[in-house]
Amino acid sequence: MAERSLTLMAVHAHPDDEATSGGGALARYAAEGITTVVVTCTDGRCGDGPGGVKPGDPGHDPPAVAALRRAELEASCAALQVTHLELLGYADSGMMGWPTNEAPGSFWSTPVAEGAQRLAELIRRYRPDVVVTYDENGFYGHPDHIQAHRITMAAVALTDVPAKVYWTTAPHSAMAAFGKVLRELGVDWEEARIAEDDGPPPLGLPDDEISTWVDARAFGDRKYDSLAAHASQSENVVFLRMGRERFTELMGIETFVRAYDRTGAPLPEDDLFAGLR
Repeated sequence: MAERSLTLMAVHAHPDDEATSGGGALARYAAEGITTVVVTCTDGRCGDGPGGVKPGDPGHDPPAVAALRRAELEASCAALQVTHLELLGYADSGMMGWPTNEAPGSFWSTPVAEGAQRLAELIRRYRPDVVVTYDENGFYGHPDHIQAHRITMAAVALTDVPAKVYWTTAPHSAMAAFGKVLRELGVDWEEARIAEDDGPPPLGLPDDEISTWVDARAFGDRKYDSLAAHASQSENVVFLRMGRERFTELMGIETFVRAYDRTGAPLPEDDLFAGLR
C-alpha cells in the first residue's frame, strides 16, 4: 500500500487570496509532490465587475461577478497546480461596515460554529498535515479574512488533525520595499501604516517576529500567472504592472507565523513541513 502523501490545506476568504497569500508555497509544495488543497470561503461577489465597476455602482451584477471570479479561481489553481479546490460558497461580505456584512448568507453573518463544522468535514476528509490561514485580524481587518481565521482555528480544535497551523504575514522590511515600488509606479500607498506609531497598526510584523520563511522564488512565474488569472480585480493589476522579475523579487519569499505545532521543529524555519519529513 502506497504511503499517504503529505498534505497542505490553505483556507482563504476570496477568489484571488490563494494567489497573493501563499501562492508561491502552494506551487512549490505541489512541485515537491505534496497534496495541496485550497478552500475558498466566499464567492467574491463584492469584487470588481467587468470594466472595474464597483459594488453598488450601476451595472454591478453580484451573481455575474461571482461566476466570473469562480472561473478565475479555477484558472489560478491550475497555474499553481493545486490538487483539490473546495468552495464553501458563502456570500462575500464586502469591506468592514458595508451593508453586505449582515446580508443573509454572508460569511461574516454566519455563525462560526456552522462554518467550522463544514470546514472540519473537509479537514477530516483530506487530513492535512499543515493548515494555513490568516491571523486574528485577517491580516488587514477584512471581515471575511477574520471569519476565515475564526472558523479555521475552531475546525482545527474540533478535529485535532493538523500537526501544524500557520498564519500568513509579511515582514515590515518587505512592506516598505513594496510601498517604494508602488510609489515608483504612481500608486498611492498608505506609508503611515508602515512607519507611523499612531493611527492604524502597521501591516505585517517586524522581521524578527516571523517564524517561517519559505523561498518560492523558483515558482515566481506560477505565482504571477495565478494572480494574472484574477485580472478582473483592479488591485491585482498593480502587482502585475511590476513585471515578472520584480514581482518574483518582491513576493517570491513568503512568510508565516507558526501558530500551532506538534512537531517541535526549531524556529526560525524555512519549510512549512519542517519536522514532518
